[in-house]
Amino acid sequence: MKSYPKIIDRILDIIRESKTFCVIGHIRPDGDCVGSQLGLTLALQNEGKKVVCWNEDSLPQKYKFLNPDGLFQKPRAGMKFDCVIATDCASFERFGRVGKYIAHRKMFINIDHHESNTRYGDVNWVSAREPSSGELIYRLLKVARWPITKPIADCLFTAVSTDTGSFQYSTTRPGTFHAGAELVTRGANLAKICDEVYQSYSLSRVRLLKHVYSKFRLAANDRIAWFWLKQADFTRTGAESADTEGLIDHIRAIEPVVVACVFEEIEPGLTRISLRSKSDRVNVNEIASQFGGGGHPAAAGARIPGKPLSVQRKVIAAIKRALDSNR
Repeated sequence: MKSYPKIIDRILDIIRESKTFCVIGHIRPDGDCVGSQLGLTLALQNEGKKVVCWNEDSLPQKYKFLNPDGLFQKPRAGMKFDCVIATDCASFERFGRVGKYIAHRKMFINIDHHESNTRYGDVNWVSAREPSSGELIYRLLKVARWPITKPIADCLFTAVSTDTGSFQYSTTRPGTFHAGAELVTRGANLAKICDEVYQSYSLSRVRLLKHVYSKFRLAANDRIAWFWLKQADFTRTGAESADTEGLIDHIRAIEPVVVACVFEEIEPGLTRISLRSKSDRVNVNEIASQFGGGGHPAAAGARIPGKPLSVQRKVIAAIKRALDSNR
């Protein structure tokens, strides 16, 4: 096997010494978060560990096929753990309410691939060069020589696939294809994953997509595309927050667009922004950091307090500055 980070040995030593675990992930879990959490949970269970898998939010509908045994749960009070392992979460605040339920722990391990990770764990394995946290969990299992069962392969392939845009994003590396190939060899059900994740949309999401195409706006000579999702839009379409995953890609794909942005009303006076860049010269992680957020150079986000129009003006202005300084 090729060389691997020595921190993996440290993590495996802690895991071997521990009996009770909690595997946690970020609010509004995406495919990488869900797949990493569940894949690691299953692997730990197979090693005879006592494990719970917690997230503040419910599992999005399109990932429920990965959770037939109901492992993905909301947190509950009164539990103590030898070890808490976080996957795919850049900061402690992104755990939401889960954070207060994991105080009684001996060790806290942070496994992530976000450039903006704040190193909040006792042990931090943060590798920003990896395109997904799922690939990190895959490498952990390989070094440990733990079996990768079919359910684990489904989880990790979903994680790797979704965070690389089905192996399309520029972050995808040769090793990512090798990981995907081995996961298929180990039983990942490509037809099932493709059908559930990419080819099955709720009618409410389609209504939301109709809203996107009718309401998106362009700025800066069509180099910026953006749209708003207000609470009224969710009420009118019957959509849920989970239905918004991937909507930004529809405006990002417009040919002249360099940066795409979604403004989502979380509550009155609080807006969530999502940013995507198609240029190596425009780092949206740096833009998001101006508003207390973060992520990756090509994909980042933040939560911004203030009046919607004020937030919109500040964010669009910051994007314009980034575009103008990198011509």
